[in-house]
Amino acid sequence: MKTILVVEDEQTISRVLAVYLQHAGYHVVQAYDGDEALRLFHENCPNLVLLDVMLPGRDGWSILEDIRKISACPVIMLTALGDIDYRLKGLNQGADDYITKPFVGEEVIARVNAVLRRSANVLDTENSKQFGSLKINLDSHVVTINGEVVILTPKDLSLLIFLAERPNRTFTRDDLIESVWGMDYEGSDRAVDLAIKRIRQALCEWPVSQGEIRTHRGLGYQFCVYEK
Repeated sequence: MKTILVVEDEQTISRVLAVYLQHAGYHVVQAYDGDEALRLFHENCPNLVLLDVMLPGRDGWSILEDIRKISACPVIMLTALGDIDYRLKGLNQGADDYITKPFVGEEVIARVNAVLRRSANVLDTENSKQFGSLKINLDSHVVTINGEVVILTPKDLSLLIFLAERPNRTFTRDDLIESVWGMDYEGSDRAVDLAIKRIRQALCEWPVSQGEIRTHRGLGYQFCVYEK
């Protein structure tokens, strides 16, 4: 069952959306402000977000920007603003579609279904690497395990992609700093260790029988995959 995160501060509208989506076979998670939305996004890894523009505190544009820093999850903006400039702003910032209030419930479901179909087709046709249940899309930068999206920070994602494109090769911390962080990086090489720790935690559902990120003491790190 696919999960939809509804971010809408008007509880009546949120309940109506939830009823339509649940009737259409979706699991619904509801948030009523920006901070709650981002927390629930990280906790639930939704397949799609319905995101209201006007929210208390942080607005929808700010939340969309944060989502796009870490994920290509489809986002549909909900807005009472009918001006074409606002529609273009959402699309230009990475929204996949928009719905203007007041809306018809059947239209919301149709648009959700359409966006999910498009995103599925993109994932199927783009350049990707598959390691058992772990799939890394090199074009959209979406990482999934058994079809469930894995949330990574941009730097951790860059490190994972670098290693995954060079499986079963060992890289020192200095190699990884230069290749992922850049030669101008002036921080500690402990950043590599911390990033590897976060990536391992994010990939905890990836069976060790299929692969793992291994530590070779005194040598470095290796994205190790096992062939059956």
